[in-house]
Amino acid sequence: MTSSAEAVEGLGTLEELQRRSHPVRAVVALIIGFVGLIFAIGLSISFGAADISLSTVWAAVFHFSPDLTAHQIIRDIRLPRVLGAALVGGCFAVAGAIMQGMTRNPLADSGLLGLNSGAAFMLAVCFAFFPGLPYMYLILWSFVGAGLGVLIVYGIGSLAKGGLTPMRLVLAGAAVSALLGALGEGIALYYRIGQDLAFWYAGGVSGTKWYHLQILSPWILVAMIGALILSRSITLLSLGEEIAIGLGQRTAVIKVWGMVVVLILAGAAVSVVGAVGFVGLIIPHLTRYIVGHDYRWIISCSLVYGALLVVLADLAARTINPPYEAPIGAIIAFIGVPFFLYLARKGGKEL
Repeated sequence: MTSSAEAVEGLGTLEELQRRSHPVRAVVALIIGFVGLIFAIGLSISFGAADISLSTVWAAVFHFSPDLTAHQIIRDIRLPRVLGAALVGGCFAVAGAIMQGMTRNPLADSGLLGLNSGAAFMLAVCFAFFPGLPYMYLILWSFVGAGLGVLIVYGIGSLAKGGLTPMRLVLAGAAVSALLGALGEGIALYYRIGQDLAFWYAGGVSGTKWYHLQILSPWILVAMIGALILSRSITLLSLGEEIAIGLGQRTAVIKVWGMVVVLILAGAAVSVVGAVGFVGLIIPHLTRYIVGHDYRWIISCSLVYGALLVVLADLAARTINPPYEAPIGAIIAFIGVPFFLYLARKGGKEL
């Protein structure tokens, strides 16, 4: 039973949080981000080995002609690739926002806490022991791998005296990610599947096909709806567990469903693009700076700006050294590593 003192304290903290939220800024940021995302998608589709104008892109999308080669390139190769990049970017960013809100850990990210490496490790196991497994089962095993990764990280992190802290979680995540990465590479060498797995380890969306998107979309749609439903509760949870309980929240239920959503989003994203990190670290901090601490807006804006970041990273990966492609993971790491070091220098204090 919650005490009246906790409820009063919680209401006071909630009012302070509402004063620090900026819904007008959030709406403007959403509009700008959405327009920027549409423009980036069009630009990314038009760039490639074959020069295609934006007007041809428009015609291929809305007036498709199977007799035109340019339309076939856009419809069969570039469009699923760019939409896949947008999907996984939104997935990583929303997963990071939920993790940061639930744990009050500014360093929480599916890449830093072992989820991505767990999913990638499970893909290596599937390629080695179950070759030819349908893509639907690969996604399901990615969910299992992501869950395995987070269980090991939280298990190791909680063994230390003083319990879990943001820095301990990150250190445990780094150790578990290195271990799972080494095990995955060992499996790849022993079973000679390194060529098949190189794509997932480097990170890239070049292999994205329409059937990938058809299988992934229902999972991601359900998970995103779940994230938006949970967003108000995550806002209250981000104030502190005692305050959330004082305001009548069932924190254990919120955490379980929040983690289910995170596992689906991270597992689905890794099954497409590989173990790309830092998207879920950078974007929630950026959106929190703009819109305040209301997770209804943070999650919505993270979805749009995460998609925008990965679409632009994919465009940069293709244009830096044509006709070769740079790994998306390396492009994003150029931004993510300095940002992580900046947060770590601040001591990883609770949000």
